[in-house]
Amino acid sequence: MKELYDAIRTIPDFPKKGVLFRDITPLIRDRQLFSKTIELFAKHVPEKTTKIVAIESRGFIFGGALACKTNTGFVPIRKFGKLPCKTIQHTYSLEYGQDTIEIPADSFEQDEEVVLIDDVLATGGTASAACSVIESAGAKVRKILFLVELKDLKGREKISRYDIYSIITL
Repeated sequence: MKELYDAIRTIPDFPKKGVLFRDITPLIRDRQLFSKTIELFAKHVPEKTTKIVAIESRGFIFGGALACKTNTGFVPIRKFGKLPCKTIQHTYSLEYGQDTIEIPADSFEQDEEVVLIDDVLATGGTASAACSVIESAGAKVRKILFLVELKDLKGREKISRYDIYSIITL
């Protein structure tokens, strides 16, 4: 785990002053570290999982690879207006406004068991909204996976009713 932790670069004041941005690009460009990350995630995918669902955009990096590794389907959760098909949407509050995410309406069979994945758990707002949109589409979230969890932001509290695994906690 230490080598994964060491590969995540912290960039102060990005995208705005006072924010510490966690840059995962050094980790994903290293084939051994990226492969190790996918292996760790795969160990936490419940047996009956049929799809990996990933949050735009950095979640897609891990979600697609994990879906291949676990021989499951892949479903993208996109920002509003990015999908050309019928969608299910969820609008949620951000620190400074609102955002809307959406998923193709035909993504799941009723009660299908899925795993949600993203790169970082911060305040939990996006992950909570993602769970809502997945459940509105008829699936059950069995596990949520994150590369990095920023524990001081207490995002885990917002999604505490789910089984959560984070590789790195900062």
